[in-house]
Amino acid sequence: MDMAYRDRWRAEIAALQRILAGFDLREECKWGKPCYTLAGKNVVLIQGFKESCALMFFQGALLKDPKQLLVQLGQTQAARVMKLTSVEEIAAKAPAIKAFVRQAMAAAKTGRKVETKPRTLPVPDELAAKFRADPRFERAFEALTPGRQRGYLYHFAGAKQSATRAARIEKAMPAIFAGRGFLERQ
Repeated sequence: MDMAYRDRWRAEIAALQRILAGFDLREECKWGKPCYTLAGKNVVLIQGFKESCALMFFQGALLKDPKQLLVQLGQTQAARVMKLTSVEEIAAKAPAIKAFVRQAMAAAKTGRKVETKPRTLPVPDELAAKFRADPRFERAFEALTPGRQRGYLYHFAGAKQSATRAARIEKAMPAIFAGRGFLERQ
């Protein structure tokens, strides 16, 4: 298992694995992390972070969480994370962890999923201008998967100055023509 911060959270990860071993879930290694599945569906993943280790519930938005122990990270729509910082905290929260796992397993068994909406991001003016000037480039961009398009749109829109947005677009053009996403290597 190759997990960021694995050594720092070794005892906590082992404690979480012991809890999850008590369920009828299959432990697999996905994304270099222990992932627990039920009938091929991802249920929960153990992650290591700088300040904590965590259980990430793939359909966590469906789980009842009256004590608000689960948090939403970033722009995710369905996943929720329970951050933990010690073996003692894991032991104290074991009943809640087990309740979340049971709920997540029930959702997986019934096929319940969070209804996600694809995010529509605005096309920066500089990109729209480039599309008008080069219809081939626009077709290449539209041929990318929605996720790849979003990656580029986030990157382009993240620049505050128009000149920087234009420079990012120019630099990305060869990869877009090649059908690669923003973070993909050659």
